[in-house]
Amino acid sequence: MKYKDYYEILGVSRDATQQAIKSAYRKLARKYHPDVNKSADAQNKFKDINEAYEVLGDENKRKRYDQLGSSWQSGADFTPPPGFENFNFSNFGTGSSQGGFSDFFSAIFGDILSQQMGGRTSSRGGFSSAFNDFSQFTNQSTRRKTNTYQDTSSQRQQKNEENLDIIQNVSLTVDDLIKCPKKTVTLSSYQQCSVCHGSHQGFCSNCAGTGLEKVTKNITFQVPKFVHEGQKIRIKGEGKKDAFGHSGDAYLVVKIVDGEYRVNEYNLVKDLELLPYEAVLGAEKEAVTPWGKVKVKIPKNTQTGKKLRLKGMGLNKKDGTKGDLDIYIKIVLNEKISPRAIELYEQLKKLNS
Repeated sequence: MKYKDYYEILGVSRDATQQAIKSAYRKLARKYHPDVNKSADAQNKFKDINEAYEVLGDENKRKRYDQLGSSWQSGADFTPPPGFENFNFSNFGTGSSQGGFSDFFSAIFGDILSQQMGGRTSSRGGFSSAFNDFSQFTNQSTRRKTNTYQDTSSQRQQKNEENLDIIQNVSLTVDDLIKCPKKTVTLSSYQQCSVCHGSHQGFCSNCAGTGLEKVTKNITFQVPKFVHEGQKIRIKGEGKKDAFGHSGDAYLVVKIVDGEYRVNEYNLVKDLELLPYEAVLGAEKEAVTPWGKVKVKIPKNTQTGKKLRLKGMGLNKKDGTKGDLDIYIKIVLNEKISPRAIELYEQLKKLNS
């Protein structure tokens, strides 16, 4: 069999603290969770991560593992030293990967698994976490019904410290800011696992040992009047829910995304395209505003970048007035220019040279 370097798998040093090991495990477990990572090797990496944490996250199993020494290279051929060949899985007819763990794990911790399968419970120093969840994997619906969660004082304190609010961006257009319609947005958040309640005890079949499950829902809200960029719209009671039935709030951070207008507080900004002859000779152009189409008089010899202000064509203000619409001139060419037009441009070039 191959030696497995659990420290290397979690990316921690051999003298890492339990907190550092736990932190590394959570980070990697979320990264390679099958619901999040769709790469071909993600499932195997996720399995290795859980196995490494089953050992290093338990002080007794970690001590036994460390007795093997630090000179082994990950992937090297490994034969258990005397005293470590302590369990024969053939008695169970399922091979050495019982419980979803590797042959290497089984060779080192087979006696603990033997006690568990024999019906004897053990403390965290025994095999009370990952295998127990694996053995119940096919009976998830039953486990969901029988799982209980008592509201102890320490759990109440944890609930109070937990932030149940959801903060998420919402994109609004200028038309939304003016008409204030009802909008539907999808909220997505990671919440405490409803099965293991974030206990991180090995491989929970619902959250895969991360302690978190992804929850999505659609909510409908009314766009408030006078809302602006960066403002938070509060939707009461639509945040995360904890095991006690408490709910946080959803906060939608306004991001104004509009293909035609730029927003500057209550004023709007847009471009108006002119052909070269319109800029030179002047013209009357039709401009689209949020309040309808208007005629704009273009003076002669108008340069690119010139600003024309349309009063009262911007966003509503709280005092009942409106902001302005600033139009910036942008001189463009026709997509297709005829040979005759090119001749005229040549004559114009000679006149100005």
